[in-house]
Amino acid sequence: MNLCPHDFPHQPPKGYSYEYTSFKRNVTAIWLRNHSIFSYTSDPVRTIWGFFNTKTGKYYAPINSKKVGKEVQLSDTRNYTAMQLNLNPLEAALFS
Repeated sequence: MNLCPHDFPHQPPKGYSYEYTSFKRNVTAIWLRNHSIFSYTSDPVRTIWGFFNTKTGKYYAPINSKKVGKEVQLSDTRNYTAMQLNLNPLEAALFS
């Protein structure tokens, strides 16, 4: 079973890769895995990128690794996360 979304446009940043795991029956968890070596653990270090509903084809930002958040447009996501930036109007003008 291929868990990778067919339309996922992001390339992982240098030193990272994406992992896809089954989260619920129709939901895939997309993880960003860091391949650096850390002194405090020998386990792989990863963070949740977001979630993909295989039935509807929609992406969701994470609240945390165990909770699916709000639906997001794929064009509004970044390589590191699907979480949306919470910018005030001045910050939004500077970053757009």
